[in-house]
Amino acid sequence: MRRSVLVTGRYWPFRDLHGGQGVSAADVDLTGPLADWNAHLSLVCDKAVPLSEPLAALLVEITEQLTATTEDAPLVALRAVGMLERIAARVGREAASALAHDGVSAEAVAAGLGTTRSKAQTLLLRGRV
Repeated sequence: MRRSVLVTGRYWPFRDLHGGQGVSAADVDLTGPLADWNAHLSLVCDKAVPLSEPLAALLVEITEQLTATTEDAPLVALRAVGMLERIAARVGREAASALAHDGVSAEAVAAGLGTTRSKAQTLLLRGRV
């Protein structure tokens, strides 16, 4: 794990602060960068389009079922994950195609998904295939 510390408004890798020697986590308070990152994630999450309650509950249930199945029958869980990946890929292409057809911009998709414009553009292009 790379560690960094905020100095004069910029995060520097530990090794750069001590002539390449590095320091231990005990030597530097990392709560500043962690708090900044958590605040950023909070802002991104707040701007993303919310999932409906039934869909969110279904995703939680699937996660719990897969986790339990992984403990008891990992091969079955792996098969189910493969099926979900194929379903997600197909439905994702259909959703991206609908957004592209409606002329939704990459910026709007990025904001709605809480991702970068580049990632949103890639998703929209996949929908056109």
